[in-house]
Amino acid sequence: MQEQVNSGLWHLVTSAGWFPLSIMAILLAASVLSWTVIFAKWRGFREAKLHNGNFLKAFRKSSDLAVMAAAVQQFPLAPLVSLFEFGFEEVDRQVKAHGALANKISLERWLQLGSSEQLTRLERNMNWLATVAAVAPFVGLLGTVWGIMDAFVALSGAGSASLRAVGPGIAEALFTTALGLFAAIPAAVAYNYFSHALREMATRMDDFTLEFLNLAERSYGD
Repeated sequence: MQEQVNSGLWHLVTSAGWFPLSIMAILLAASVLSWTVIFAKWRGFREAKLHNGNFLKAFRKSSDLAVMAAAVQQFPLAPLVSLFEFGFEEVDRQVKAHGALANKISLERWLQLGSSEQLTRLERNMNWLATVAAVAPFVGLLGTVWGIMDAFVALSGAGSASLRAVGPGIAEALFTTALGLFAAIPAAVAYNYFSHALREMATRMDDFTLEFLNLAERSYGD
């Protein structure tokens, strides 16, 4: 039974016209690319969360920003490290110029820049998932409309309501609909999941900003 289904699908693909084949190729390419993005983002967020946790443990044990700055190379995949480096560079400039942390607002702005840079990096390629989730069903629908048109053309040529006449067109229509959903559903689910992970990361960065400011004030405040 399974062999018959696979044979039927293969025959459907090989016997389709250029337009349905184009629709199928576009949807398959969109699906492959979206799954590539999904696996890459999943790995990226997982590593970011793991290394952030390790970095935070070390940061909270340290009472000296300068000592922590020398140890950040141990956590190259932690987004919070980049945020720390933005903040420490500004602290270092102010301490060298004034002997103390003289401008807290400037430090907050540098920390915000570091946070924005990392969130933008983590968000990269997520727009592709949103595009596939939104557009793929309509591309599949376009193939569906084309298949139904083929079915009606075949029906008018046959002169009678024969399943043999309308079957290929209806099958193409249903197949492109299925391909559109196959591409769109995982992309939509993944986009929502990674959007939630990104919001969690933004919250973590906001919390770390407060921790960094507190330690900087204790260490270098007037």
